[in-house]
Amino acid sequence: MTLFSTAQYNGRGTRRPRHGHMMPLLLASTIAAGAIALVAYLLWPTWEPDASSSPARLPVSIGATLFNVPTAAIRMKIQRHSGPQERVDLSFAYPSLEAPDAPKHVSTDTLDEAVQPIDRIFLSISAHHDSLAPDTRFRTIYPRYLEQASIPGQDGLTMRAFRDGTPYSNEDLFFANTPSLNARCTRDAMTPGMCLSERRIDGADLTFRFPRSWLAQWHDVANAMDRLTVQLHGSGG
Repeated sequence: MTLFSTAQYNGRGTRRPRHGHMMPLLLASTIAAGAIALVAYLLWPTWEPDASSSPARLPVSIGATLFNVPTAAIRMKIQRHSGPQERVDLSFAYPSLEAPDAPKHVSTDTLDEAVQPIDRIFLSISAHHDSLAPDTRFRTIYPRYLEQASIPGQDGLTMRAFRDGTPYSNEDLFFANTPSLNARCTRDAMTPGMCLSERRIDGADLTFRFPRSWLAQWHDVANAMDRLTVQLHGSGG
């Protein structure tokens, strides 16, 4: 009886607590988690895109025609890459022709302050795929829909109205020779009229858009479009 009691006591005294096996595992897990956190912290800056590293200009091929485009002037983020593209949409501050500043955040409290007159000239460059050239359309298509009478404007600018019921009704055609300008403009209504002027360079068509009110200084607008063409392509076409 005494022997059995002593053996039973010795067996209980040598049994190790279960939680003793968990301590090394918990310690190892803590060390591993700390190591992972340290590595993640050290590598995190490399995962973030560095906006400052974006090039100031991008070589873009549109209709197999090379353009050197200011990155900040591209309106759509998906188009901000070099190489072949079907179309690129740009905007430039006028009259400086610099890439515009990034748009400011607009809230309901600042909405009225954010509405300002248009001070940008918009440009779309797209592959024409052998469609009718802008100058051909000006010579052969538009005259079919124009009123016979022309209205002389200031400093050599001439206007002819499109007839009602034609594909270009409620629009007017403006043209001049020195400097050269051809523009189709909507008339002022609930919204201010806008003008569209097109030109072709090799495999691409350039479409400029600007407010009709700018025609009061049409020489400056025509020269601005010429300068932009040279800046982007290096020649007047």
